[in-house]
Amino acid sequence: MRVVVTRPRDQTGPLVARLEALGHEVVECPLIEIEPFEDPVPVAGYDWVIVTSPNGARELARRAEGELPKVAAVGPGTAEALREHGIEPAFVPRDSSQDGLLTEFPRPAGRVLFAAAEGSRRRPIEELGADFVPLYRTRLVRPPEPPQGDLVVLASGSAAKSFAALGADIPAVSIGPQTTKVAEEAGLRVLAEAETRDLGGVVCAVSKADVRAKPARDGGGAASGGV
Repeated sequence: MRVVVTRPRDQTGPLVARLEALGHEVVECPLIEIEPFEDPVPVAGYDWVIVTSPNGARELARRAEGELPKVAAVGPGTAEALREHGIEPAFVPRDSSQDGLLTEFPRPAGRVLFAAAEGSRRRPIEELGADFVPLYRTRLVRPPEPPQGDLVVLASGSAAKSFAALGADIPAVSIGPQTTKVAEEAGLRVLAEAETRDLGGVVCAVSKADVRAKPARDGGGAASGGV
């Protein structure tokens, strides 16, 4: 199967290696790029810092000013990125989403800093009474030609929007429910959704989607609906 990977080029290596090890042909087609900000992130006086993505984890580790309080990671991929920088997360929700974070987050929360992408959803910030600091900006990238493939991997809502704008008729694998929602609202067909928001979850979802897409590739009819 030819799999289109849409992550920024400097972040695709581990996923490409895993997919190629399974015998898939990988087409790299970056649809977003990350523009980090450079201001220090003061963390003194907070009880918690919440980060919502591996990019956010890397930026927090690079720019935190002062001794870190307890750190919460929204999902195992974010937790893994924190550990790579010597930060052990004190809380990771079982439901790897911002909604799961709100449901499971320890109460009373105390003073919380929500450190994420510019333009992040306001609901968790407002419900936790958190301060917000933008760590980076996500920019959409448009390739000169739409990619050719059997399946596209979407690791964020931004990537889903960017891919939908290309008009390519390729079914998708999503990293989680929020990305699935954005993709389907943009008119994309999601064949499988990662059960965990990390590299292993994405690779397993690709394998599931491969089984579901095979009848269509073999001329045996349309693939089944999204997860």
